[in-house]
Amino acid sequence: MMSGDPFTEYRLDADEQDLKPQRPAPPPPASAEKPPLQEDRDPRGINEYLKVDFSDVLAEPGSFHSFDKVWTWSDILFEATKLWCYRIISLLCAVPVSLLSGFLFALLGCLHIWCAMPCIQLCTMCMPPVRTLWASVLDIVIAPLCTSIGRCFSLVYLRVSRA
Repeated sequence: MMSGDPFTEYRLDADEQDLKPQRPAPPPPASAEKPPLQEDRDPRGINEYLKVDFSDVLAEPGSFHSFDKVWTWSDILFEATKLWCYRIISLLCAVPVSLLSGFLFALLGCLHIWCAMPCIQLCTMCMPPVRTLWASVLDIVIAPLCTSIGRCFSLVYLRVSRA
């Protein structure tokens, strides 16, 4: 594990005696006048590829340009349409999908806890005697059979010749 604070800054041109870590300045306290920052609903970046801007979809080459107002209003309409369509679709779909996915995860959790893990534990407890029995069967039946077949075929020689 790494020691120290991962947010500690060190100067690149520091001398031997100037190796004290310099902490970044703390952020200013939030005032009541500023609106609170939007909460991060994707802290792990699962849907990072869905961040689509107007310039990612539409772009004019250098040789063609529409009117500036058309470009500005197109950008505004694109962003507003994307936002409101997402809100309406999520309003219609979020509750049923969350109910179904909650039911599915609860079912999978229940099956894992009450069915899969007891079976795995049972197999783990029963394996040592089964392993001993299987090793005995291999030593008594399969090993002599394979040895006999190997000795029979060890005297067989194949010679390939052209006719």
